[in-house]
Amino acid sequence: MPQTHPDTLPPCGRYAPSPSGDLHLGNLRTALLAWLFARSAGGRFVMRVEDLDRVKAGAAEGQLADLAALGIDWDGKTLYQSTRLPAYRAAVEKLLAEGLVYECFCTRREIQEASSAPHGAPGAYPGTCRKLTESERAARRAQRPAALRLRAHTDSFTVTDYFAGSYTDAVDDFVLVRNDGTYAYNLVCVVDDGYQGVTQVVRGDDLLSSAPRQAYLATLLGLGVPTYAHVPLALNTQGKRLAKRDGAVTLAQLQAAGVSQAEILRMISGSIPLPPITASGGNTSTPHLPESAAEMLSVFSPDKIGRAPWIVVDPLLESTCCL
Repeated sequence: MPQTHPDTLPPCGRYAPSPSGDLHLGNLRTALLAWLFARSAGGRFVMRVEDLDRVKAGAAEGQLADLAALGIDWDGKTLYQSTRLPAYRAAVEKLLAEGLVYECFCTRREIQEASSAPHGAPGAYPGTCRKLTESERAARRAQRPAALRLRAHTDSFTVTDYFAGSYTDAVDDFVLVRNDGTYAYNLVCVVDDGYQGVTQVVRGDDLLSSAPRQAYLATLLGLGVPTYAHVPLALNTQGKRLAKRDGAVTLAQLQAAGVSQAEILRMISGSIPLPPITASGGNTSTPHLPESAAEMLSVFSPDKIGRAPWIVVDPLLESTCCL
């Protein structure tokens, strides 16, 4: 299939939550930033639910309702990855036909021990199963099911990120299909971005190092490589990723505690940070931080996004401190 480059396609962003629970403030902030990037460029915005594993009943519906409540809209129907298994199978078969896939029988512990050995690249797969003979593979199949790995022909790849610029990182023989038969994230997100015409990926900066792997795979599949914008995360006071254990951090929790939707959006606006806007009412003009997605869009500029993480001290307190 000929490669379609994102610069020949209309702008399109996406958000792709995993339905493992309610979205917290950090998730909502990233979703809003992805939407703002796309809409400020006059582009499309698509939604995708990554429901191949870690699915909590009702979570997807709740997440989509929360996003819509904040004013995020998207084009077309929501794409559920569980409906896309034939497309992932076709991608793996294409790579198999080109000799770019091999079976791997290593356990997670074996990989960790190998990568921590002298001269091993931390976290990278050392290629243990890459050169197994057919008889060796047959013997190992009798012991445990195999995962499928990409046979990479490069050790690094370069992508373009809005904040990091030209960014190069390692590409190893990463997993395409887990040994339980589940298609891996690095495969499915690439296949689906190509299918949905995504030209720009906005997500948390903890995923920056995975972008070169995914971009390299896109080229092998004849798909265009999107540009990236990896945005700072929301962290708790210990410097760890914000989680539901950090108190009232979901939309439902905050609203149950008496925090209005407008206050939540002002809190997120201040974290980006967005400038105050002036809303006229009667004979007065009161400046305040944007308190709707539409107001956020009216003052959004990608080059004004702060580069430091958002340290969420106390959401209930922060909501009272916004203009």
